[in-house]
Amino acid sequence: MRSPFDRRSKALRPRPSPGDVVYAVGDIHGCSHLLAEALDKIDADVAARRLERATEVFIGDYIDRGPDSRGVIEALSQRGRSRTLALLGGNHEAMLGQFLAKPATLPVFLQLGGLTTLLSYGVKPSGRLDESAGERLAAEFKAALPANHRQLLASLQYSFTSGDYFFVHAGVRPNVPLSQQGKRDLLWIRDDFLLWEESFEKFVVHGHTPVPEPDLRFNRANIDTGAFATGRLTVLAIDEDGHRPL
Repeated sequence: MRSPFDRRSKALRPRPSPGDVVYAVGDIHGCSHLLAEALDKIDADVAARRLERATEVFIGDYIDRGPDSRGVIEALSQRGRSRTLALLGGNHEAMLGQFLAKPATLPVFLQLGGLTTLLSYGVKPSGRLDESAGERLAAEFKAALPANHRQLLASLQYSFTSGDYFFVHAGVRPNVPLSQQGKRDLLWIRDDFLLWEESFEKFVVHGHTPVPEPDLRFNRANIDTGAFATGRLTVLAIDEDGHRPL
């Protein structure tokens, strides 16, 4: 099926569902101060446009690397009480879940930046980081995880759709219907997706692969601007006129 925004139909553009205004936020990675700034930008834009409603889509990777994963999860939990949120899971949330289910994967979790997440919850590794350490740290982390954080992490989705827009953490497998995408691709895919130069079934908004500035192409938008390393957390505003970074 030809997409409404492929190269042969440049006069057309993707649109969200009728009446929808969507704000998509890139990979946060423990930078609660940048999340606070992003939420302020969204609130200011909503107020300036006098919007009655909007949907905020968070693209995943809330934890690891940055210093305040706990603060990020708490802020999103509080935000969900008064706003309409779509919270997507990223590969880092998946790695946390794997560590908690299989503590022997502790070295992999730490290699991907999990130490800062443990520390933000008051869990401090010490001594040899072997399998027994994994069991202890997983138990301590579970005990330190507030109920609302546990609930939020358990409720994460793998994708969200509004009209012609498909939101996902990493990307999609080309030539596979969106309804049949595999979990691993949604969380981890890179080159096969990033190098694809044709249209997808919908316009894909994603993160996962850091870029210096939002990478807006005819078939996708990468909004992971490496917040923990660059200090830049991207918000993409989407309405019937198209999409633009705030």
